[in-house]
Amino acid sequence: MSLSRGQSPHRKGKTLRNDPRGRTTDTPDPLSSPRRSAFSPAADVIGSELDLRLTGSHVVHALTPGFCDAASVYLLERWRREEDAHTPADPPRIEVRRLALRVMGQDALEDWEGTLPVGEMVSFPRDTPYARALVAGHAQVLDSVDPYMAERLTASGSGEARFGDLLRVASFLVVPVRLRDVPIGFVTCTRGAGREPFRPADVAAVESLAARAAVALDNARRYERERRTALAIRDGLPPGPVQRFEGCRIAHGCLPAGRGSVVGGDWYDVLRRPGDRVSLIVGDAMGHGPESAVAMIQLRTAVRTLAGLDISPADLIRRLDALASDTPGASFATCVYAEWDARQRTCTLVGAGHPPPLLRGPDGRTSPVALNGSGLPLGLGAGSYEPTVLTLTEPVLLALYSDGLVESRDADIDQEITRLARALDEAADDDLSALPALCERLLHSSSGAAGADDRTLLLAELTPAAC
Repeated sequence: MSLSRGQSPHRKGKTLRNDPRGRTTDTPDPLSSPRRSAFSPAADVIGSELDLRLTGSHVVHALTPGFCDAASVYLLERWRREEDAHTPADPPRIEVRRLALRVMGQDALEDWEGTLPVGEMVSFPRDTPYARALVAGHAQVLDSVDPYMAERLTASGSGEARFGDLLRVASFLVVPVRLRDVPIGFVTCTRGAGREPFRPADVAAVESLAARAAVALDNARRYERERRTALAIRDGLPPGPVQRFEGCRIAHGCLPAGRGSVVGGDWYDVLRRPGDRVSLIVGDAMGHGPESAVAMIQLRTAVRTLAGLDISPADLIRRLDALASDTPGASFATCVYAEWDARQRTCTLVGAGHPPPLLRGPDGRTSPVALNGSGLPLGLGAGSYEPTVLTLTEPVLLALYSDGLVESRDADIDQEITRLARALDEAADDDLSALPALCERLLHSSSGAAGADDRTLLLAELTPAAC
């Protein structure tokens, strides 16, 4: 028995649904039945990559050439852009973006990809099977390519002759991709002349594949959103690799924790102040992921705002402490702040629960700077943040860093700070002029577990003004 146009087959096998606790659960999967042999091993890797394009590619590779001769994946543009994906009951058109396409045979692939490029946004009228599949939520099975697509192919400039074989199909299938009963796109499958048309069991298998793909696509979209956010945050940090100010040369860098991470709770900043002064800060908001990144943004923005008031370093940190206590996720953040005045030959330091700065003096030896005050983290409202003022008559190298560079399961933090000081001496002895290379070398010098915590380093070569 064949399916008539627009008829929905009886659904068998796996469907994805939400249980009362919001988890995704499964019923038996036709991909685990004898029908599984129709799909290529690419079906097994759907969801293994947090990338929309790769996930779409895995879907079409699972379907072709064993199950069908051509396959494509489309996503609703509103859903892809994280707008309201609800499809009206009778939309005049639907806007989708072609995520993936695969056609059996290299020559055919070039013909189709030239006319139906991946990444293109397409607007389908309401009377097309694509719109019907999305609105009705049911698969659409036809015995030919729909007139809208056929017209588009033949109007490409090469005429019917080029696409004649591709348009003579035995069966054409459109299956909606739904996530928690909301349509987010569709999958199309084409079988050429000489092959069996799509049967109800075939449609059920593709529906199950589409249900699995929906979860994988949603995960990939969420990851890409977080990655875009992280990239925006990273791009907002001071440009590199070297910045120069009056009596100050600076290099900085971050090495986020975790595989594939872009940014976490660490931050640093370099601010030009009146009178050719320069402010430097390295901070660390507790945790990882979006929550710590949001807290980091708020604290970094607050420091920039407070610095614009031209208040003293100690007063700045006291006000930052008060703000952190009212900012979700910012309590227990730490930081160390430095203000360099080349004309006055002074470097004023204030710490808030952060590892002490390192100073490499004219004698070529590096040691931690003992800071005044209680040094409590931000947000507790009980810190006595007192300034530590260094008078520098010769050039020195100042290092501000996050605890990811000095934390280890095998040694206490004081030992690790000493180790970092020695590593700075050894690296600086090789070539102090290459400040970015020195920064990069130290970022990778930690003896702790790789990727256990974010690592941030800011190096400042401070040169006092001549008398």
